[in-house]
Amino acid sequence: MSIKVKFSEVQQSNLSKVDFDNLPFGKTFTDYMFEIDYISGEWVNPSVKPVQMLDIHPGNMAWHYGQSIFEGMKATKSKDGVPLLFRPDLHAKRLNKSARRMCMPEIPEQMFLDAVHTLVNLERAWIPPHKGSAMYIRPFMFATDNTIGVRASDNYKFIIFTMPVGPYYNHPVSLWAQDEYFRAVVGGVGEAKTAGNYAASLYPAAMAKKLGYDQVMWLDAVHKRYVQEVGTMNIFFVVDDEICTPNLDGAILAGITRDSVLKIYREKGYRVSERPVDIHEIVDAAKSGSLKEIFGTGTAAVVANVNKFMYKDEEFLLDPKNYNYSVEAKEIINSIREGSHEDTFNWLVPAECKFEWI
Repeated sequence: MSIKVKFSEVQQSNLSKVDFDNLPFGKTFTDYMFEIDYISGEWVNPSVKPVQMLDIHPGNMAWHYGQSIFEGMKATKSKDGVPLLFRPDLHAKRLNKSARRMCMPEIPEQMFLDAVHTLVNLERAWIPPHKGSAMYIRPFMFATDNTIGVRASDNYKFIIFTMPVGPYYNHPVSLWAQDEYFRAVVGGVGEAKTAGNYAASLYPAAMAKKLGYDQVMWLDAVHKRYVQEVGTMNIFFVVDDEICTPNLDGAILAGITRDSVLKIYREKGYRVSERPVDIHEIVDAAKSGSLKEIFGTGTAAVVANVNKFMYKDEEFLLDPKNYNYSVEAKEIINSIREGSHEDTFNWLVPAECKFEWI
């Protein structure tokens, strides 16, 4: 049964102002957003309204104590113009997993899915037509109590907005593996998609930029040698004929693109491993020539090839022109999203209006 949602129409759409041939990632917003509040133990006041500024008190607990989580999703169009979602159910589950870890209320999965469906269907004209581009979907939740005191908030706001985007990376990525700063530890919040994880990564990422690298290749904080992930992606290595990626140990984000790539490779019968990956193993493989590929996976990046990495002041170069596995995975995922490749996993879901407007 559809829920009744208040709808406020925009006075004038901004769609005509968008240059779909020049879409910087994360800077162009569509017309509408979905909003709902958690008050006194219930989700109330659902609405779809024009994208607008939020009126937030300076004592808001999210500013001071960091209760803020989010998801990143994408929507594309089929050849006949149907808006398509990619594995939306997993994003609903992952948001609630983040909510549990951050002591926040879970949002009913069906409500999450209905809101995503309806908003994407409403904004379908904003989905870019170009290969590799998409509509980026950002659901997020944050505390709304106006109280100074370290505790979980009683009230929250959940919002979804959307953005037409081009490719996140339009060039091979370079990585700096260092053992001074760390992203997460087992038992911490590394597997939660929470804002603080990204804030903590900014200083080391800025250091990497100064050294001429795009991102940090994070190592574990205990042994300072096991690869975890990259700032914006999960990471894969191809050594000889083995495709390996760090196993999910509680300190690594359970990437949905990561899971999709693993399923694609396993269906094809490739040798795939989820296991601890020692940076020294990767360095030795690079020196011997058995390291064939390094690439990252994520909703924003899809699949991004790595052309070099540095560890202990030693740089190792790779040639993405010779990559095969990563190129194949990216092509399959993008083609499935566009409806030009058979969706044998049933990952695509047409976006439909699920709400009853009031």
